[in-house]
Amino acid sequence: MATPEAAFVDISRRRLFRALSASGLVAAGMASESWWRPLLAQKPPAASSQTRQGDMIYRTLGRTGEKVSVVGLGGHHIGRPQDEQEGIRLVRAAIDRGINFMDNCWDYHNGGSEIRMGKALKEGYRDKVFLMTKIDGRTKAAAAKQIDESLQRLQTDRIDLLQHHEVIRLEDPDRIFAPGGAMEAVVAAQKAGKIRYIGFTGHKDPIVHLRMLKMAADNNFRFDAVQMPLNVMDAHFRSFESDVLPILVRENIGVLGMKSMGDQIILKSNVVKPIECLHYAMNLPTSTVITGIERMEILEQALEAARTFQPLTQAQVQALLDRTAPVAAKGQYELYKTSQQFDGTAKNPEWLG
Repeated sequence: MATPEAAFVDISRRRLFRALSASGLVAAGMASESWWRPLLAQKPPAASSQTRQGDMIYRTLGRTGEKVSVVGLGGHHIGRPQDEQEGIRLVRAAIDRGINFMDNCWDYHNGGSEIRMGKALKEGYRDKVFLMTKIDGRTKAAAAKQIDESLQRLQTDRIDLLQHHEVIRLEDPDRIFAPGGAMEAVVAAQKAGKIRYIGFTGHKDPIVHLRMLKMAADNNFRFDAVQMPLNVMDAHFRSFESDVLPILVRENIGVLGMKSMGDQIILKSNVVKPIECLHYAMNLPTSTVITGIERMEILEQALEAARTFQPLTQAQVQALLDRTAPVAAKGQYELYKTSQQFDGTAKNPEWLG
């Protein structure tokens, strides 16, 4: 028998799905339970939307037309080395080897990650990358302040993709799109040339992503990119792959995969290897798979995954899913969904404004 909490979530999910269907986010004929695990979500982008240059694959970021590396450099991890110069070396080594998607966030290491990246992108490196960062502010004033601080730290006059960070609560979309909310500051920054494209991120539950997409549709707005966990464990529990990914593909919104290894926690299951985790995420219709890189050997691992990637067969995908299913059903290796361990804004609510 379902617990009261599970029953409540199930009822809320059904209500949201009905609302999405009415709004047109869910295509006609896709309202049944069966569509939430389509074959579509297990196919990489079409050959026409990606190219290989040397050892790196580049894919088109949704309808933007931008070409981004299949592996993205995670911003949080470049702030982890104690030596700032080591973080800078990692960024530049990644760019020199073909990685052009740079992830970051206003709050990573209290701004330290953006500061390091800003220094790394000097001397011509800025023009070689697609630069993304995120803000936490939910009010217009907080968002505008954080955008300007990010620009200053990154030592640039433009951010290629700015994303609303940690959209993890059901009320977050309401606050962002409310009068005087963060979206007003983001759109104003785009009109001023400070940012080029707009997206959002989250890691808690696909129902929140669906609500954010519905809120955007209600406001005649369409995001350029959406970031979410996509990995071998997610496929079995509160699945972004099943619930959100098909909508992004249909709407031609850039898909940014993250937590392919769940900050190494997925690897502790001892049922999957790092390269398998990366290849699984690359095999989805992702534009880029953002991975944390804090040491040179981890960079080499990511580059090797890109170099050796070939589309997986259905049999290979099924084998990975069969192997991970027994340990993934309750989310015990996806702590970003089941705990507050990864919720920076929960620990620092003042960031939201």
